[in-house]
Amino acid sequence: MSQPAPEQLHEEHLRSAHGGGGVVEYLLHRVKPHLPPWLVGAGTGLASLPAHHYWADNAAATAGLTLASVALTGVTWWAGKATTAQRRLHAAITVAAGSSWFTAAAVAGPGAGPLGGLYFMGTPTVALSWNIRQVLRRNPEAAGAAGDGGLLEKVGLAKTQITRSQVAPNKATFDLQLPRGELTTDDVSKAAPLLASALDVPKNAIRVTPDPDSASRVQLTVVPLDLLKNTVPYPGPSHPGGSIADPVHVGIYEDGTPAVLYFPGDPAAGRNAMHLLIMGMTGSGKSEGGLTALAEILSRRDVEVWASDPAKAEQTLGPLLPAIGWAALDMKSTEAMIAAIKAAIPARTAWLAKYGYKQWVPECARPQTDGSPGMPYLIGWFEEAAKTIRETDEDVFTGIAQEARSAGVSLVVSMQRASANQVSTDTRASLGSSWVYGVRSDRDARFALDDEVLDAGAAPHIWKDKKPGYSYLVANGIPETFWATPARSYLTPQEHLEWVVLTFASIRAEADPVTAEAARRAAGRHFTQRTRHPLPGTTDTQRQEPAVIEHDREPYGRDDDDDDYTDADGHRSADDPYDDHEYNDHEYEDDDRDGDDIDPERELPEVSQVVRFAEVDEDRPRERLTPTQARQVMDEILDEFEAEGRAIVRPHDFMQHCDRHGRGRSWVSGQVAAFVMAGRLAETGEIGEYRIVREDEAA
Repeated sequence: MSQPAPEQLHEEHLRSAHGGGGVVEYLLHRVKPHLPPWLVGAGTGLASLPAHHYWADNAAATAGLTLASVALTGVTWWAGKATTAQRRLHAAITVAAGSSWFTAAAVAGPGAGPLGGLYFMGTPTVALSWNIRQVLRRNPEAAGAAGDGGLLEKVGLAKTQITRSQVAPNKATFDLQLPRGELTTDDVSKAAPLLASALDVPKNAIRVTPDPDSASRVQLTVVPLDLLKNTVPYPGPSHPGGSIADPVHVGIYEDGTPAVLYFPGDPAAGRNAMHLLIMGMTGSGKSEGGLTALAEILSRRDVEVWASDPAKAEQTLGPLLPAIGWAALDMKSTEAMIAAIKAAIPARTAWLAKYGYKQWVPECARPQTDGSPGMPYLIGWFEEAAKTIRETDEDVFTGIAQEARSAGVSLVVSMQRASANQVSTDTRASLGSSWVYGVRSDRDARFALDDEVLDAGAAPHIWKDKKPGYSYLVANGIPETFWATPARSYLTPQEHLEWVVLTFASIRAEADPVTAEAARRAAGRHFTQRTRHPLPGTTDTQRQEPAVIEHDREPYGRDDDDDDYTDADGHRSADDPYDDHEYNDHEYEDDDRDGDDIDPERELPEVSQVVRFAEVDEDRPRERLTPTQARQVMDEILDEFEAEGRAIVRPHDFMQHCDRHGRGRSWVSGQVAAFVMAGRLAETGEIGEYRIVREDEAA
């Protein structure tokens, strides 16, 4: 229990006097706190009379009294080291003066020489000095202005006043007025670790926000408890089917406020489009946060995503690949994508200028007045960008970062450590915004966060990989008060990612003719013959291009009759048993070469053997359902499970019924996630198990 303040004790002391007595009792009650110095002075004078009677002619007593006087003064000085300097000095002088007079009075007599006059003048003076000190200890005017001045003085912020305080359940905010000309906001930032130690909280629980209008005012925020320690599940799309201009929700701050990203600019708000650097060490949750952001983006109607990951290929982006307009999963495709984005920038800016747009706005994605199709926003997302930079050039993203904003293009660069030997200074300066997860050291943190943010209390190096998902967002559109505030990104299960891919497939934008044509000219077959990954529940991987682009070459790679020994870009792997010689690039591109070694008049040889690869069950033909029909089948299967009295189901239970309808496991997982979102199924404590929600429970 906290101790009452001196002012509260004083008020209780006064109230206790009103017990029913008269004026005399009240006055005595008011005088009592000031009597001790007077009583000590009177007692010293009276004690000097018997002392003189016994020790007047005793030399040993004289020496003993002198030593006692010195010792008592020294003990007073030593005991006062825990108090203020003024109180310590005052007490030592009082004891020295009193003990010296008593020694002299005991030896020579209280009335000898000037001793009598010194007693009657000195005793009231010393007693009154302590009374005055006692009165001045109570300062009602300063009670609210410096309620914890002792703490601030202890950490080097003497004379600092608390002008306003606001206390929430897990957050206390104090407005500090610094002494002008003596302290600055930098001094408060340097004192933050000492404040954290004094309050027994983590270092990053203390945050300092300077006042933009005054260098002598600062806001101090203290968050004693970590409310982000529990995993935060992704609640679902924040603006399903909305515009990419709406905020993209990626997590929550420690006070429950949503953490958001803004990609396009907003002329009304004076906000520029965003380029984003995502940084965090292995195990910090960086990739999971990126998947959540991509899932949000892919639920919007007017944006296309081109994504690259030459290091991990499908390992990170796998669940979202069917919704990504162009996925570059090797270095050649990644280089082609970078070239395509560079080529698309002038083409897109020319289109925007033609229709009177100074920057991309949601109206750009709609058909224009002359019937021209709209232009969706474009996001170039580069996972594991360190490999791309290392194998191309440290300035490979600089041109895009400097020029793409006005073309309705945002660049996202994700990597573990944006050090100077991996990313050029120009690229980091042009990216502008950063999303920083746990890093190994404060030096790494400085690669992505400004000194002002670190001085305000941001410390991602404290987390390292021990707190996955914890991050700081310093980005366009986010108030500066949140820059040093920890957030935690949502955790999105794979089933939900697949649900997003399926649910919003019908509204998802494709590349506009202007962007597609620029990409075709710059990237060639890497764009026109890019792999379009199938939606969950289908099996055919297709290579296709937008209808507005004409093929300049025949497609290569995986066709309908290809075997399974081709990679994502159609190249045969080393495991291909039929690849018994080397092929040069020109052999694939020379579509018009003559077949000199082929005789067109030669008859085909007779069939000597028929090989049957599979038996067809004529009595039970394989039924192929449309997506709508398949979803209806899933509803019927779930109703059957409920009628059977089942309480727990798994995706495998549905698979036993859906194999006959040509639906795969990934499609079934997406439908299970849809049931969870609709409230028909509820997650249990076991992974992969779901509880059937009865109609009476749902009601």
